Amino acid sequence: MLRLLIELGNLKRLPRTGWLLRGVPSPESIAEHSYRVALITLFLADELKAKGVEIDVEKALKIALLHDIGEARITDIPKTAQHYLDKGKAEKKAVMELLLPSPKPEEYFKLWREYEEELSTEGKLVKFADRLEMLIQAYEYERAGFQNLDEFWGTLEKLRESEFYGHFRELVEGLVEMRGKAK
Repeated sequence: MLRLLIELGNLKRLPRTGWLLRGVPSPESIAEHSYRVALITLFLADELKAKGVEIDVEKALKIALLHDIGEARITDIPKTAQHYLDKGKAEKKAVMELLLPSPKPEEYFKLWREYEEELSTEGKLVKFADRLEMLIQAYEYERAGFQNLDEFWGTLEKLRESEFYGHFRELVEGLVEMRGKAK
């Protein structure tokens, strides 16, 4: 398991390449992104639970922590490169191999799949949190003066189509409003 923990350290050093390709010279690392996704997941899951929505907060957090671990091996492959290769297949193989020395490889892989394929309420929530985090990051980079990030805002429609949009409409639209005022 020690080798796994060391290899997962790659996530701290690997940049989110979509930002690099859009001119952000020192973008967030995959680990930085994943950390905020986990925090967003915690806050949203607790809020849903308080509203009476049946959700397993611990499960959602596990999924959030696992959702990008495959990138420790395959890196953050940008959308432009995904046209030429099967990122899903590569990431699935990487996650399966990475998790072998972990305490519960089958359970962890199942949780990762729940995110990847949006198979559970918790997996769908983490996907929502992942997209929301990316838009928050886009907003922060735009405020710092970086341009040509409009393509990232295309994910806004996926947030609006989500079953969670009704619960978190103010958050999503508040971000859109803040972006509008900053331009």
